[in-house]
Amino acid sequence: MNQNEFKKRRKTLMQQIGEGNIALIASASNHVRNRDVEFPFRQDSDFYYLTGFSEANSLAVFIPGREQGEYILFCQEYDEKKALWEGAHAGLEGATTHYQADDSFPIDDMGDILLGLLENKSKVYYPMGRDGELDHQILEWINHLRRQSRNGVNAPGELVSLEHILHEMRLFKSSAELKLMRKAAEVSCQAHFRAMQTCKPGMYEYQVESEIVYEFMQQGLRAVAYPSIVAGGKNACVLHYVENKDKLKKGDLLLIDAGVECEHYASDITRTFPVSGKFNTAQKKLYQLVLDTQYAALEQIKPDLPWNKAHDVSVEVITKGLVELGLLKGRISKLINDEKYKQFYMHRIGHWLGMDVHDVGDYKLDDEWRLLEPGMVLTIEPGLYIPKDCMTVDAKWRGIGIRIEDDVLVTKQGHEVLTQSLIKEIDEIESLMQIN
Repeated sequence: MNQNEFKKRRKTLMQQIGEGNIALIASASNHVRNRDVEFPFRQDSDFYYLTGFSEANSLAVFIPGREQGEYILFCQEYDEKKALWEGAHAGLEGATTHYQADDSFPIDDMGDILLGLLENKSKVYYPMGRDGELDHQILEWINHLRRQSRNGVNAPGELVSLEHILHEMRLFKSSAELKLMRKAAEVSCQAHFRAMQTCKPGMYEYQVESEIVYEFMQQGLRAVAYPSIVAGGKNACVLHYVENKDKLKKGDLLLIDAGVECEHYASDITRTFPVSGKFNTAQKKLYQLVLDTQYAALEQIKPDLPWNKAHDVSVEVITKGLVELGLLKGRISKLINDEKYKQFYMHRIGHWLGMDVHDVGDYKLDDEWRLLEPGMVLTIEPGLYIPKDCMTVDAKWRGIGIRIEDDVLVTKQGHEVLTQSLIKEIDEIESLMQIN
């Protein structure tokens, strides 16, 4: 992403912070996996959103109106030995020339320099609770400045959550962000196509997962957005099943929930299809109900409709369908009021999508469901899950788990399904799988 995009974000943030205040945000840390091996590093989303800087052990500082420069980056100094063993890193010079920081300082000098930067500031905007050690250090610095009041030094009087401003910014996607999300969506669609085309009875779930990851990497994207769910048969009734270890059986369905990241932006897609290429009658009826539910929910994705409208509609369609199929009995309005549908449809219709697969942003404002606005991206993912041991329904329904999930952008005219290219109609799926 072009550095000007990050610069625009910083400008917007500082306008909201206002002069006389300061904002701080730390990078993610490296975490040890075992002995000398670390987990793959992934930058903190909020930190990256404002800086584009992908190194650990860093701190970004924003001071609106500071004459010497409003954006300061504390990071590691360039180390030739580190570069030899681990690869190139920015250093202080790279922080200013490539990442456009107005000033850069060694992270080891943070304590001495930051104390001075906090002087005479009214508010400190900071995400408390993420880093206990840094939380404690900031409070110590503020208390130290309070003890200097006789010398004419004013300490910040208020500690404010940075996330309140930052997460509202992240909720609305720019054209640059949408370009990355469309790429992530398209590569993920191709990976799901590959899974459908290669799946056969007798394969193991992890073998199908390997086909998905292969496609991600062949397209130049190495980071999955979340651990892939490849769940055959009854495993699909476990919502966050990630063991992916069982053999796929003829006659079962396979639920795949998998997506890739493109430069920190996630996709999130679920498709369900028959292992052997043909739905049986019971599977077909449940699948069509979930698909009809998704179409009905998608009709509610347009500006000025409340976030929860799509979910409420999905509950109505699914409950009515379950009654028609005989899985629920009773008056539809009472079944909904008593939440009887939750034994088969226990999650909500979707979530925000962006740099995090379950992205940031408030769902309610002043205790009211917020209205959808252009630039928001969300998932629409109804599902039905009939456990194998559910004795209240006919045996033909048991052990079937189905979810259909797409990524959706709210537009001025209505919505755009970013994952539209991935088939989901019954005849399309069966035709594709019969080719192979």
